[in-house]
Amino acid sequence: MLRKWQDQCAGAALKKFQSGSPHFLCLACPGAGKTVMAAEVAKRMLELDMVDIIICFAPSAVVVSSIKSTFSRILKSNFCGGLGSLGTAYTYHNLMYFDNNFWDSLQRHRLLVIFDEIHHCSGDTIDNANVWGGEILTKVQKFASYTLALTGTPWRTDNVPIVLSNYTDPDGEICCDYIYGLHEAIMDNVCRKPKITLINSDNLVFSSDESTKNFGSVSEFLREKLVPYQSIISHPEAMKYVIKAGCEKLNEIRKVNSDAGGLVVASSVEHAYQLLEILENEFAQTATIVTYHDKEALSKIGHFRQGTTEWIVSVGMISEGTDIPRLQVCCHLSTVKTELYFRQVLGRILRINQRKNQEAWLFTIATEELTLYSERLIKDLPKDYKIMQESPDSLLIKTDGNLIEPLVRKQINDMNNEEQLSLDMCFNESQQSTCSVKDRTYSLRINSFYQQVIDAFVYPTV
Repeated sequence: MLRKWQDQCAGAALKKFQSGSPHFLCLACPGAGKTVMAAEVAKRMLELDMVDIIICFAPSAVVVSSIKSTFSRILKSNFCGGLGSLGTAYTYHNLMYFDNNFWDSLQRHRLLVIFDEIHHCSGDTIDNANVWGGEILTKVQKFASYTLALTGTPWRTDNVPIVLSNYTDPDGEICCDYIYGLHEAIMDNVCRKPKITLINSDNLVFSSDESTKNFGSVSEFLREKLVPYQSIISHPEAMKYVIKAGCEKLNEIRKVNSDAGGLVVASSVEHAYQLLEILENEFAQTATIVTYHDKEALSKIGHFRQGTTEWIVSVGMISEGTDIPRLQVCCHLSTVKTELYFRQVLGRILRINQRKNQEAWLFTIATEELTLYSERLIKDLPKDYKIMQESPDSLLIKTDGNLIEPLVRKQINDMNNEEQLSLDMCFNESQQSTCSVKDRTYSLRINSFYQQVIDAFVYPTV
């Protein structure tokens, strides 16, 4: 049975398509059920004989697998691209490898193309498009009869336009055809109400050959830019404290929901294994690990989704669109601190299931950025993210003749341990880390921690 918003949005999309407009953009918060809504649109269009074939694109193989399963169930047909199938799903990466024969074979059919998390694809012209956006502008737009775009975070950190999207002039704000925000989803009991626990310290001591400095908060320390943020999230005491807080909350929830799970988002493969060791050896937790190096990652995620293992530690694998409803606790320890990524990570613990306890807790470090993002979760469209009327060349980086946005490059670098800053960390048994960065040695001592809980969705009682 469809949720109310899914039925309304599907109806609005169908109405717009029937009016002669070929594109529809839906903003719905993570966990609201965008894939089901999209499958319902496809179903109605097939019943009305408006389309012949449906093709979906998504940012990851995990999400592609979920889309195929959902569309097969709702369309009551195979959705694998084989003989007799109504369509299939691909990753955006596949767009670069479809030759002219692929597109020519579709030219004879009425095609509906669905883009999951469309914000990964940028550009309103070839000049400012990234690789995927360029393929959509030159190929998909030419052959598709209709396009349906889905997103939970309709902006890009580089402020380049999202492909196929319209923006207000001169304000530069994105125009969505349907909006279903987290506030509405919580009120409708569609998504869990998140609580963010920001972990801070009022006693950080930084020592180097030159001097010793004391800091009263993590933000104050990072403001000096003495060392990378990695020095905080890889500090042994910080890792242990964040993991302990997450374990305590998960253990509390599992007293009611015996299969509740937790997610740890790590910054690199090496970091992930450090966190896994803390989970297993320090706190006797059951845990599995999935990284972008892991050929068995998809099967591991599937096994975790159906199992009762307490924790899954991830590097770039449990991302937007990954559907694991039993996840209710997250420890966010990635070096990526954009608002887009923060909300995507938070979305992993917002999906409602049939269990009695529906709490959702995210634990992270109290940086200035993450504190700000936590406080304005209730805003579906932060005003900061508007397109620039003219995108400077500095926003676009050419590599092998292709355009790649800086955020994606940064995330790849952040997730690739070999491409990070040379940070050789060695720890002693005290609450101190000694590090070497570019031939410079320093020590960071964190003597105490405290927590601040932010509940952005507190409503007055009537």
